[in-house]
Amino acid sequence: MKPLYIIPARGGSKGIPRKNIKPLGGRPLIAYSIDAARQAGAPDSHIILSTDDAEIADTARALGLEVPYTRPAHLATDTAGSREVILDAMDWADSRGIDYDCVVLLQPTSPFRTATDIHSALALYSPEVDMVVSVKEASANPYYNCFEADPATGYLHVSKGDGLITRRQDAPPAWEYNGAVYVINPGSIRRMPLGAFPRRVPSPMPADRSIDLDTPADWLMAEAVIKLMCNG
Repeated sequence: MKPLYIIPARGGSKGIPRKNIKPLGGRPLIAYSIDAARQAGAPDSHIILSTDDAEIADTARALGLEVPYTRPAHLATDTAGSREVILDAMDWADSRGIDYDCVVLLQPTSPFRTATDIHSALALYSPEVDMVVSVKEASANPYYNCFEADPATGYLHVSKGDGLITRRQDAPPAWEYNGAVYVINPGSIRRMPLGAFPRRVPSPMPADRSIDLDTPADWLMAEAVIKLMCNG
């Protein structure tokens, strides 16, 4: 398999300003995703940092990664979709003759994802699926403790099933995306958005590696985890 790794890191982040180069455990956040791609076996020629920001690009260069690609300004806004960002990076790779048969999207906001997590997702991928996506066990299960209000009465009812399950472990497992690893079929993403993929395969990850940095509180949690790891 010949994955093309894309690390999306635009400059304008609002929840955590400048988060992609903000130091976490003494290292810029994007370093963790670059490391994970390299440790998974990716040559630097198959790692594309997709950024519009000169400081982010320079930070990656300081980590030894060449950054010949620049994300267009119209794909660096709050409204730019992931699919368009991925397609533009793919088009650039195609124009440079870079050979690949799947796309691995590594969001910098998942610093605890490991090379093993990437390998696990890649092992589940085949050209017959649209995407393998990393997941964690969902915090709410629609068969057990996730409820909806009946539009006619306003009364709550369990989202799925008959509502008779009394132990969480008896409910079918429910998953949520953790944002860490996406292994994408290049042909599928050219045909349709990620949310329209009918053939999505889950790649489970533990909760402690599924921290996704979106808010300042998430960042504090990540710093605490880093300290525990260093002291452990």
